[in-house]
Amino acid sequence: MGFSPRRTASAVDLLPSPRRFGYNPTVEARMSTVPKRLLSPQEYLAKERQADFRSEFYRGETFAMAGATWDHTRIKDNVARQAGNRLENGPCQVATSDLRVKVSATGLYTYPDVAVVCDEPEFEDDVHHTLLNPRVIVEVLPESTEKYDRGIKFAHYRQVPSIQEYVLIAQDRPLVERYVRQPDDSWMLTAFEGLDKTFAFGAIAVQISLAEIYRGVTLPESPSR
Repeated sequence: MGFSPRRTASAVDLLPSPRRFGYNPTVEARMSTVPKRLLSPQEYLAKERQADFRSEFYRGETFAMAGATWDHTRIKDNVARQAGNRLENGPCQVATSDLRVKVSATGLYTYPDVAVVCDEPEFEDDVHHTLLNPRVIVEVLPESTEKYDRGIKFAHYRQVPSIQEYVLIAQDRPLVERYVRQPDDSWMLTAFEGLDKTFAFGAIAVQISLAEIYRGVTLPESPSR
């Protein structure tokens, strides 16, 4: 299936904060009465370089990222390793969640599970910690952030012209969903389900079997959804 997001300034301005997902209304109401100093991007980056944990940043606020589970890490590493092996000696390079990505149009700083860059990497500054031009983004879906990854985060990523493909990998079942940008700026969805299937990227010449993606992962007998 395909859909055509409108890429307008008003749409970017209306993107809500990541805090909108999984928040506690009572705590949020109490916190809203306390003035909070917003950070500049420069202040966020300086703090992030010294921090013991990673945080996303959007509109002056930071959002601490929870630690990944064993299965989440296995899936991410399997994809990065298999894609990296197949792209070896070519123009594309694979990075994992240690590398930050900035969505320049919206100001979001985030850490995708896997990013693939095929042109000359562009960075925000000379430190080379913040990539600006990935071609492919891969996110593994924990239940706690699945709604955010499918919705608001995808809306942010769509504002990056270099991103041609967005891949979502389920953690509770062998399912990979691939969104590929079309010439008219719509996005085409293709799903690959079952350990006997082979996932094919749409924007790079890489194929990986789902058995390889989920190697070392214990899948529940009854998926949570």
